[in-house]
Amino acid sequence: MSSFEQRQQEIVRRVALQAQQQPVMSSGLWFHHDIRDNFYYAAYLFAASADPGCPVPFDKEVTLASSSQMLLKVLKLQDRDPESETYGHWPLYLDPVPKQAKPSALPVELMGSLMAFFYRDHRDSMSPPLQAAFEAAFEHIYRSRFYEKEEPGFTHHDAKYTAAKLIFGQMFRDYALVEDGHRSLVRMLRHVRENGMAEYGALPWFWHWIQAFTAAWELIDDVDVNRDLGDMLDYLWHERSLYYLKGAWVGPHAQAWPHDVPQDANVLFDYVQFGDFPLPVDMPRTEFAGFLFYEAPEDVRRNALDRSMPTEVRKRSRTDGQEGKPAVIHRYAYITEDYAAGGVWERVREPDNEQHRWDISLPLTNSSSINQAFFFHPVALHAEEDPRHESDIAEVMFHQNAVLALYPVPEGDEVAVHGMLPKGEWLQEPNALFGRVERAYIAVHLPQPVELEERSDRWKAIAPAGPFAVAVEAIGAAEAERLCIGSLAEFAAVMREHAPTFAPDAAGVVYRSLAADAELELSAGPDGSFRALVGGEPVSFAKYEA
Repeated sequence: MSSFEQRQQEIVRRVALQAQQQPVMSSGLWFHHDIRDNFYYAAYLFAASADPGCPVPFDKEVTLASSSQMLLKVLKLQDRDPESETYGHWPLYLDPVPKQAKPSALPVELMGSLMAFFYRDHRDSMSPPLQAAFEAAFEHIYRSRFYEKEEPGFTHHDAKYTAAKLIFGQMFRDYALVEDGHRSLVRMLRHVRENGMAEYGALPWFWHWIQAFTAAWELIDDVDVNRDLGDMLDYLWHERSLYYLKGAWVGPHAQAWPHDVPQDANVLFDYVQFGDFPLPVDMPRTEFAGFLFYEAPEDVRRNALDRSMPTEVRKRSRTDGQEGKPAVIHRYAYITEDYAAGGVWERVREPDNEQHRWDISLPLTNSSSINQAFFFHPVALHAEEDPRHESDIAEVMFHQNAVLALYPVPEGDEVAVHGMLPKGEWLQEPNALFGRVERAYIAVHLPQPVELEERSDRWKAIAPAGPFAVAVEAIGAAEAERLCIGSLAEFAAVMREHAPTFAPDAAGVVYRSLAADAELELSAGPDGSFRALVGGEPVSFAKYEA
């Protein structure tokens, strides 16, 4: 058994144990919040029960039967009325009565292709009624034509539509549909190569690309289609490797979910592919990481795993440019073996306002603490408990291990800037916070004091209401040793000598980092414009590539 397979079996075992211990609701299901979790957990429990080599402390014959019943209950909730507008779909949210829940377009997008993959690998262990239920569900999915869209684009939805065309086209010998899916695949691959991914960051959507195309790659027999699927997966894993640091997704985040910010927790596919961090106890999105696998090219894996030399990543992506969005966004990350710094230069207001502008990210070594340090202006009062929802009030600047950020909060705005800091050893001073977390030292320079509150998994910083700014710099253990820094007190003593100059009302900051290769300046004008200078020269985006 390969190391990849061992890690997958560990995920299967762990999720199966959770499923076996999950109380059954009066409806006969485990979950009402999302039908997909019932399918995922039942699939893991079924797989563990059917695999003689999977070590689990329960009666496999009993759990094979119970997981089969759970799968049947999920399959029966499909809308099987050909005259219905939601034909072939499942409900997403099941409260209060699952049988009466309204079907949604979302579950079949991801769950449909994964069902096909699961059925291929496990049908020999299924009872005849369960086999028949899966085959009937596939026919309704195929006949629903949910995957045919008038204006296909380049999002995770389109990735799943494309994979479904290939999978169900082959399943039902509809070779015109397979050809249509192949054309969509080639078009999507060409687009992301030329324009970058508009959906970036540690989010479920990226993993939906991975799952959809890996399922298709596993199932499709056509050599030409399979080659292009491999090229797409190589591209996706290369994109992932650029921002990888021991389980963390560093740099900018788009459309983040609570398990993305302020702690990277959607990590199961990373765990299987790279395996250089401990499998966390909490697994908020199990999906199919325990089953699907495509081995990334050796050079991609090597680049992701070897962070012995600092690396700068500069990428650009095109957006649709609508509703005031910038036509192009620029992403930056500076990655070392102990930490990473970076984010996105341009503000993009996303559907649920979930763009995460910047942070200092740490490797996933301590599941009891968040692994991201950042400041942000919440979108509204009391919104700081969900730090994904930032307002438009921020200007940022990135240069290697330093981040400058301005928050020109207008007069009368009662919402204060907040900070999220990982647990560790922190020293608070009137105009600075100095921290030592794992193998990284972090300096946070401030124009005025902040209030610190200790939480179970983080330190929360609260700034006074009004304009604010920060200058943040991180160094790793090896760099600290070269500078003869062996303690937090010594780090603080050195960094006090590098205190920045803040303009009145925090409208600008000038900072010379510890690396001292250039003076950094970020300033905001009264008209909303801002200026970012390195060594007196404006920041250039000429080196940013798709």
